[in-house]
Amino acid sequence: MQHRELGRSGLRIAPLVLGGNVFGWTADEAASFKILDAFVAGGGNAIDTANVYSAWVPGHQGGESETVIGKWLQQRGRREDVLIFTKVGMQMGDGSQGLAKDYIRRSVEASLRRLQTDYIDLYQSHQDDETLPVTEPLEEYAKLIEEGKVRAIGASNFSADRLRQALDASQQGLPRYESLQPLYNLYDRADFEQQLQPLVQEHGVGVIPYYGLASGFLTGKYRTQDDLKKSARGGGVGQKYLNEKGLQILSALDAVSARLQATPAQVALAWIMAQPGLTAPIASGTTPEQVTELLTATELHLSSEDLSELGRAGA
Repeated sequence: MQHRELGRSGLRIAPLVLGGNVFGWTADEAASFKILDAFVAGGGNAIDTANVYSAWVPGHQGGESETVIGKWLQQRGRREDVLIFTKVGMQMGDGSQGLAKDYIRRSVEASLRRLQTDYIDLYQSHQDDETLPVTEPLEEYAKLIEEGKVRAIGASNFSADRLRQALDASQQGLPRYESLQPLYNLYDRADFEQQLQPLVQEHGVGVIPYYGLASGFLTGKYRTQDDLKKSARGGGVGQKYLNEKGLQILSALDAVSARLQATPAQVALAWIMAQPGLTAPIASGTTPEQVTELLTATELHLSSEDLSELGRAGA
């Protein structure tokens, strides 16, 4: 599997990143281990998580996903075989959040303990903290990089203006956000394409978008109101995606999938991989079989006709 460099970080990743939001939540520890095993066996090497996963679950405080990954790393002895991406900034179960220096310091130490490792390959600002100048987290990240606890840094859910400010600040001796993690898929395109894509291409920032399958909608699982009852998140999916535009996209996915003898999910991820400046989409699965299916997207070649058809449907 051909790897791609993430920005200018020196980190080389497979074209699909495994999302760890399900670990310790909809996938228990045993299922999570099987998913991780299947991902690495299939050629994947980058695992994305966050300290907040899964604080939204009753009884959880955050850190559940990192804890599962840490146990897997230790039991399988795979730390040198994978890249670990995690994040700081969103509200934890105890209400703590933000990107203040002292909070980042406490958070990274907690993540390292849960992950049972002494370094994080990519440490990301999970969301911007607009109460602070963009330089505040960068100054703390500089210390963590110098100490060897963090190899590279990334940003998620930043506006183009604030990301540009941060990139400008990095020219004054501060570390640079080497990646951006935005919402981006065949349906959710406008914000990234209009505001962020020109900026990241100008600066050579890697892009690892989340919700590449639009919360499962682009798998083709949800096509009618009755389908929305198939999962707990079906209601939210239907409210946002089950409309004329969404159905047009599914129709295009069906047509391209039939030509390529692939699944809609594989085609939707391959479309992201083919976009200018996109490094690798993030996708999660709750079974090894799902992960193996998703990895097959890295082998798909979409023709210019395929890309045009999909692009028109989601324009």
